[in-house]
Amino acid sequence: MKSVLVLYYSHGGHTARIARRIWETIIAEGHKADLMGIVEADREGVDWNKYDTVIIGCAVIYGKMNRELVAFVNRFKAVLDAKATSFFSVSLIARAEAKCTPEGNLYTRKFLENNPWKPKDAHCFAGKVDYPNWGWLDTKAIQMIMKMTKGPTEPTAIIDYTNWDDVPEYARHCLTLQA
Repeated sequence: MKSVLVLYYSHGGHTARIARRIWETIIAEGHKADLMGIVEADREGVDWNKYDTVIIGCAVIYGKMNRELVAFVNRFKAVLDAKATSFFSVSLIARAEAKCTPEGNLYTRKFLENNPWKPKDAHCFAGKVDYPNWGWLDTKAIQMIMKMTKGPTEPTAIIDYTNWDDVPEYARHCLTLQA
């Protein structure tokens, strides 16, 4: 039986929902698992000795990974390097088939290439358009990006692009990773 830590940074809640589904799948598969937001993990600490696998996810906001998450993984790089690790990103560009892999997703690729921490595995999930629940500035910025990429711009649009069948499949895949 594996012991897994699922860590995440979520801007609007969608990445947290994906992380929770990963956590639920791992438990359903008969393994131990804990779920923590990056702020909680940073402030309260992590008992790294409890885990042999660590899955870390981050929402991509305006082309960047959250700086707290980046600082956290780099601070604990040595610990993470000794474990089976996987990183997943959540972004709207991953809704396009060519951009839903770590190699094809510019933001994930840049993170993996330029960051000192090198996870043993990586994955991309498409995010969610949720204009009614975003602030004015986020809505306008994303609408402009969507207009350029031929995505939805209707201010009432709520479109979940996440392939929810892929989430438990990814979780089960992470259970096969070796340190």
